Amino acid sequence: MSKLKIAVLFGGCSPEYCVSLQSAYAVITHLDTGKYTPVLIGISEMGEWFRFTGDAGKIKDDTWCNPGDCTRAVISPSRETRGLLEFSADGVREVRLDAAMPVLHGKYGEDGTVQGLLELAGIPVVGCGTFSSAVCLDKDRARKLAGVAGVRIPKSFVAEENDDKVLAEERAGALGYPLFVKPVRAGSSFGITKVLNKNELPGAFRLAFEYDSRAIVEECIDGIEIGCSVLGKDELVIGQLDEIELSGGFFDYKEKYTLETSSIHVPARITPQKAGEIKDTAKVVYKALDCAGFARVDMFLTKSGEIYFSEANTIPGFTLHSRLPNMLKAIGMSFEQVLDRVIELAVGA
Repeated sequence: MSKLKIAVLFGGCSPEYCVSLQSAYAVITHLDTGKYTPVLIGISEMGEWFRFTGDAGKIKDDTWCNPGDCTRAVISPSRETRGLLEFSADGVREVRLDAAMPVLHGKYGEDGTVQGLLELAGIPVVGCGTFSSAVCLDKDRARKLAGVAGVRIPKSFVAEENDDKVLAEERAGALGYPLFVKPVRAGSSFGITKVLNKNELPGAFRLAFEYDSRAIVEECIDGIEIGCSVLGKDELVIGQLDEIELSGGFFDYKEKYTLETSSIHVPARITPQKAGEIKDTAKVVYKALDCAGFARVDMFLTKSGEIYFSEANTIPGFTLHSRLPNMLKAIGMSFEQVLDRVIELAVGA
């Protein structure tokens, strides 16, 4: 059998560009080259698209974008091409693709924009499609859909940059302090502030609006954060749950990628019964948000045993040390097996 040509998209013009490079490096170096021919598509921080043919290590250390290793390229929206158009001095070359895996975090990669282009072109997407990608990155709308499906969600409201500041302050006060202010559409905890009193509210809004034009203000759920990795479309594979142990504050960008003062426990230190309830809740959320392929569903578990939905990540961190692969590793799935499975789901193998 001929090998499948799998595009791996990395980089992107979002604040999570560097995170994408690390995830993409892990994906590329663990693809089974006996089954797949990787086609590497890099997107610069300025939004320029290239076919990258250099060593994968240059992606990891962010030296990939150079004339010696890159040729300008774009995904053709034409279903006749169903692939990449590469532009060189010799002309335009078509590269047909069997599937594409966006390893892009945040806006313009995880938000349905790239998925929409791929679906328009007739290229199978490894992971969630256009709708689920768009809705999951929008914390407000994702929670509302989960709430309709019967899942508990934190009390919250959305504020826009030009909204009445006094009214926003009153609504925040009604939620009670402490509370969180977050960009509605951003990942990796960018722009998030834990607000202890109303004096901190203006600064929290300013920071959130640096990343999005809308901010969500939500109550602080007194509990632990639990993650659940989900693979599949109709039949779902659920990884071991993980638990974030914090020594203080919240799981911000620095803690997510350094774990200086926090720890992640796999499996989560909860009863089997409660773990089962959380996994069932994750399945409900996954299906309510039309997820397919893979996602990480994050929840809060209170001391009284209540489960609240926090957010669903359609392209979570994908390094060897990331949460989704580690939760699946705990049930016996290697990184390579995870990649095989999500590609098989995309191409219908």
